[in-house]
Amino acid sequence: MASGKQTPRQKMINLMYLVFIAMLALNMSKEVLTAFGLMNEKLVEANADTTQRNQLAMAGLAEKASEQPAKYAPLKEQADQINALTEELVGYIDGVKNKLTAEMDDPTDYETMDKSNDLDELWYKGGKVTPEGQEFIDKMDTYRNGVVSVIGADLPKVRAEVEKDFSTAPEKDRDGVEKDWLSYNYVGFPLVASITKLTQIQADAKTVESEILSDLLAGQLKSDVSMTNYQAIVVPEKTAFFNGENFKGKVVLGRFDNSLNFDKVTVNGKDLEKTVGGQVVLDFPAGNVGEQEIKGELQFKEGDSLVSIPITSSYAVIPKPNAAVISADKMNVVYRGVQNPMTISIPGVGSVSANAPGLSPAGGAGKYNMNVTTLKQREVKINVSGKLPGGETVSDSKTFRIKDIPRPVGTVRGEEGSIKMQRNGLEISTIGADLPDFDFQLKLNVTGFKFRVPGQPTVRVNGSRLDSRAKSTLRRAKRGETVQIFDIEAGISGNSGYKLKKVSPVIIELTN
Repeated sequence: MASGKQTPRQKMINLMYLVFIAMLALNMSKEVLTAFGLMNEKLVEANADTTQRNQLAMAGLAEKASEQPAKYAPLKEQADQINALTEELVGYIDGVKNKLTAEMDDPTDYETMDKSNDLDELWYKGGKVTPEGQEFIDKMDTYRNGVVSVIGADLPKVRAEVEKDFSTAPEKDRDGVEKDWLSYNYVGFPLVASITKLTQIQADAKTVESEILSDLLAGQLKSDVSMTNYQAIVVPEKTAFFNGENFKGKVVLGRFDNSLNFDKVTVNGKDLEKTVGGQVVLDFPAGNVGEQEIKGELQFKEGDSLVSIPITSSYAVIPKPNAAVISADKMNVVYRGVQNPMTISIPGVGSVSANAPGLSPAGGAGKYNMNVTTLKQREVKINVSGKLPGGETVSDSKTFRIKDIPRPVGTVRGEEGSIKMQRNGLEISTIGADLPDFDFQLKLNVTGFKFRVPGQPTVRVNGSRLDSRAKSTLRRAKRGETVQIFDIEAGISGNSGYKLKKVSPVIIELTN
């Protein structure tokens, strides 16, 4: 077969073709024709060996089909179709080769087979394909289309090889001129080269049959007699384990036969009929939360006896999760001065109890609030416990870091840091404080601040806007000078007991 990866035999044949074409231009010797003839003899011998192997494979498949028709009869039907297509093409080519050598005194005198007239006139006359030539093309097309139809999409590699190696589509010569397939491959070639090429087509067809039989038959036969037909099955002592427990179970070998059909299947008191690939398909409501049992039996005939295999198993039903549990280990933090919302649960446990300093229920399953404002330590541990459906108590704990609310930043007109604005805009702006990128939305109230203009005394202001003294000082500032608002006093709205860190100042460059 000629494909992406050619056999050594095929590579040698292709090389011989190239050598022959090159030698034509150099007035090649007659020994080259003998080389083609010897190559043809080797191909004929190889074809005989392949034919014998294919016949043995077909006989083995026929025997298996008679013993196990459910498994092997479909394979034999496909193999018979491939064999018929192969024999038809091979037999036709034998007839053509016999016709071309019938009048020769010695068909092995390859040095006399240097002309192309006999085959040219048989298949191609007056620049047109003869009826005999068209018959050859039709035979190739029938074989190619027949094999592709039989194997379908099951053997993509073989299909691609057949479509390529038995194609009769037009081809381009070295000058880029498109020629019909028959003319390109056979017209003008010495007879011995064309006969060798015809023998190669027979070899390709025999190889196709061998590959298909190997895929359809050999794989199934090996599977039936080897351990690859078994699967390792892990049987746990129970179907759910918890952190800290030892896994307990066993590993057994189970043999699977896709053609196996059970005579009767009973599961949990109900007869089941649905089997797929020799396996019983279970599909029933899982039941309530807790431990559930599966009991039943499999029955099938073995000879004259009815064999019964009991079914005994169990499984655990746990509440269906409705959210993922995702945590960033370095971000396990609660803040002073705020109510930290918490969701606490144990997978598989309907009700849990949790306790920690400052932790209180917030209503709803698993919802809590944690207030650590008065705690002096830097960490707090939350302990959680609950009971499994079987009555076993499980518990866990998690430690959270306690942090203060970050340092607020002062703002003017909602802007922070170093800003530019007009004098009259500053006179009417509100001085504020903000917690940028803080996870909690807190409202901060400004109750006072200090205002400084270069060269002027610092003014203490009560409230969140410039008073008359501050405005008077502001009017003495020159264009381009920077004024400062610092020592901003701010508190959390509704939580006067928590003292915020010192608020960052705001620097304003006057633009007029």
